[in-house]
Amino acid sequence: MSEAFRGEFSQKVDGKARVSIPAAFRRVLEAGDPAFGEGSRPRLVMVYGSADRKFVECYTITEMKKVEARIRKMPPGNRSRRYLEINLVTLSQTVEVDEDGRIVMPPKVRDKIALTAEDMKDGAEAIFAGTLDTFQIWKRDAYDAELAQQAELEDDILPDGLDMLALLPHDPEE
Repeated sequence: MSEAFRGEFSQKVDGKARVSIPAAFRRVLEAGDPAFGEGSRPRLVMVYGSADRKFVECYTITEMKKVEARIRKMPPGNRSRRYLEINLVTLSQTVEVDEDGRIVMPPKVRDKIALTAEDMKDGAEAIFAGTLDTFQIWKRDAYDAELAQQAELEDDILPDGLDMLALLPHDPEE
């Protein structure tokens, strides 16, 4: 099992749209980039498609190749395949982490999370949220609103105070 993107980190975005990738996330990106080695920098794929999401989903190169392989198995011309191609491939961008561990957030990525030039001038916060095989980048206020909404739904997901571990599927190896 490979390393996972775990935790949440608040990072300042500077006036030039640069933001530091959390160090723990950089290690996962390095491990997930087959071209990474001495003298090179890790890359990641930033997916900003899908209008219903208020965040950008970030993949290692290896993880995105797995997604692309699954899309390629679908019949060409299939509506579902086309939807996935547009939202996961077309509306994405590969970026490189610089020598200081930062990326420059592309304009389409900034637009996706509603990060304005004024926000960056004021030292806006981007939240990096680990989700195992990927991580998400959110604007602080949207992330806080999402967490509040999830807290309200908790009773529907965990009736009668059930422990959250009860949601996990049974492990046949246990």
